[in-house]
Amino acid sequence: MARPVVGIIGNQHLINDSYPVYAAGLMNTEAVSSVAQCTPILIPSDPRFVTVDELLEICDGFVLTGGRPNVHPEEYGEDPTEAHGDFDRCRDAITLPLVRACVERGQPFLGICRGFQEVNVAMGGSLYPEIRDLPGRMNHRMPPDGTLEEKFALRHSVKFTENGPFHQLMAAQEVMTNTLHGQGIKQPGSRIVIDGYAPDGTPEAIYVDGAPGFTLAVQWHPEWDAANDPVSRPLFQAFGRAAHEWAEAKRKVALQHMA
Repeated sequence: MARPVVGIIGNQHLINDSYPVYAAGLMNTEAVSSVAQCTPILIPSDPRFVTVDELLEICDGFVLTGGRPNVHPEEYGEDPTEAHGDFDRCRDAITLPLVRACVERGQPFLGICRGFQEVNVAMGGSLYPEIRDLPGRMNHRMPPDGTLEEKFALRHSVKFTENGPFHQLMAAQEVMTNTLHGQGIKQPGSRIVIDGYAPDGTPEAIYVDGAPGFTLAVQWHPEWDAANDPVSRPLFQAFGRAAHEWAEAKRKVALQHMA
């Protein structure tokens, strides 16, 4: 039997600064395939090429990846500034309604970094343009130099709500994570539950309250070394189980219609 299909949100990219492509990190596809045990497909996140309805039909779950461009602040009622950085309005046009549709349908998604921020904005929340500029906050951005291992190294702890979904999933209330982001949650969206914080008070783990499906999202990058990391592995495994359950339910409905 074919494995469930997981759509990985692609980001616009230029090869050699001239050839436009959609891309996603190999570590995302590896985590989806090897840890979640699903078939990864890359989504060109542009409403000229795909629709949310098509994606919901084709895929059994979604990974909302990280990306350098940020969610446009107009999506949460603010004016853009230089501090907000670059934007990708085409990705906004796909991912924000996709999140809302998945929440309503119970279709699973896993939000990562920008994807974490997309989940919050999709549910009516807002973002700070630059976390490190806030009083008492640390610099959560990717180190500018070093190997990939050094950039994705564990840099701070995240403490989860006691007996919350992340605590139960990790079997630990406090874990160590990497950190490679500039923005962060300002105002939580409707039904957004902040279930984990960094030591400086930055929200790091969320879910959608009352959603019928898997809606976990994290501000760090669990796709890095997902097969071996004790925090990343259970997160992708749980997401994979949710995608398998969705695919199986869809298969049973299709068989009933054929009978």
